[in-house]
Amino acid sequence: MLPNSPTRILIIEDDQDDFLIIQASISDIPDKKFRIDWCYDYTDALQRISRSGYDIYFVDYLLGEKTGLELLHEAKAMGCEEPLILLTGIGNRDVDVQAMTSGAVDFLVKSEINTEKLERCIRYALDRSTYLKALKSNERKFRSMFERSKDSVFLTGEDLVFRDVNSATCELFKYSKEEIMRLSLYNLFARREAAQQLRDKLALAGEVEDLEVELMTRNKERKNCILSISRETYPSGERYIQGIIHDITNLKRIERATFQIEKLRSTATLLRTLAHEVRNPLTNINLSVEQLKPGITDGDATIYLEIIARNCGRIDGLISELLDLSRPAEISLQRSGLQDIVNSTLAAASDRIALKNIRLDLTYPDQPAFVMADRDKLKIALLNILINAVEAVPAQSGVITISIRKEGAHYRMYINDNGTGIPEENLSRIFEPYFTSKTNGFGLGLAATWNILQSHRAGIDVSSQLGEGTSFMLTFEEA
Repeated sequence: MLPNSPTRILIIEDDQDDFLIIQASISDIPDKKFRIDWCYDYTDALQRISRSGYDIYFVDYLLGEKTGLELLHEAKAMGCEEPLILLTGIGNRDVDVQAMTSGAVDFLVKSEINTEKLERCIRYALDRSTYLKALKSNERKFRSMFERSKDSVFLTGEDLVFRDVNSATCELFKYSKEEIMRLSLYNLFARREAAQQLRDKLALAGEVEDLEVELMTRNKERKNCILSISRETYPSGERYIQGIIHDITNLKRIERATFQIEKLRSTATLLRTLAHEVRNPLTNINLSVEQLKPGITDGDATIYLEIIARNCGRIDGLISELLDLSRPAEISLQRSGLQDIVNSTLAAASDRIALKNIRLDLTYPDQPAFVMADRDKLKIALLNILINAVEAVPAQSGVITISIRKEGAHYRMYINDNGTGIPEENLSRIFEPYFTSKTNGFGLGLAATWNILQSHRAGIDVSSQLGEGTSFMLTFEEA
């Protein structure tokens, strides 16, 4: 309603005399402008209400075969936000209560109506309507911000059981809204001790700001997140928790991959430098041995020369091996199905899996997951990961889960096990050549895997928890 414009009033009344009396009383209100219309038909009244052409409605209790209460119900069901005032011929407490519960802002007895009462009633109704519309507008605005946020936004009780979540929360954790509303935030923590730390901090300070946590999705995928929550109080005095979760998994993944690439690049540079510096004197040693051999007839001296030559060969072979690991693998890419490559890899490891009686859980998409791959090389990379998982899990109770999922323009392969896990300090080193925690290992398997996957332009990420297991995530571009 524009300033200084008349207040638009619709009187829904099947008795014209009663309409005229109410109209006259409203018109006598001083210093106010009104445009008053009359409607006596129930259906016509609903149509006018649906068009929102008025600022306030007066509704008679008796409207032919139907009642004003029925009209109130239908008007509210249509989304009417303008104030509705019920009129009746006699005072009746039951009707009064029904009117208020049906959405009426006031209840007037016709025989008691006068200009003063109508002025007060209209003023109160319009003020309340303005307040409620502003409140609903703010609610819609904040609800829109809540729903459209790319971050997870949520409300919980004191126990952190979810009461309301936005769609980003469901998308992040892969639960439906109904499912996640039955969970507590504590249930989503990847580490029990981290959940307990959050509980302690919340009890001590009442809020937590920018806490880096690792959360678990429905698919057992670990997510690196920044969590901020605070304890708030409703006007009623009831306390609740509001919070926001920012997913930094991709950022962390890129950070780790960049660090790994830079580290391996530095290692490759060092290896090439060492190879050059070592091979030069090694070549001189070999040439010297070849020159000495014809002139030495003593048996013991010949043996020593052979030892020198043999170990020079071993050193040269080791240098060649290191240089091969530092160079991109030579591959021949063809359009291949990931399911077939995984099945072929599992067949190669079937004896090891059977000997430990390990349970395999496979989840494939319905359609072939086509990627550009060198089947033989990729099989080697997957076999290295799989063998590590087989060696890590306990016999009889070991479980290895392999799943392939379509995510946007990529396929993601997850290889999870319930093995011993990898210490956090070792996670950043597992792809380094010759780094191993095994007593009989050479530390070349995962280094070769990294090299092969880099040549495929595939991403690899690993997370692990001691005593709970390890998860590898491989990302391939769809072909």
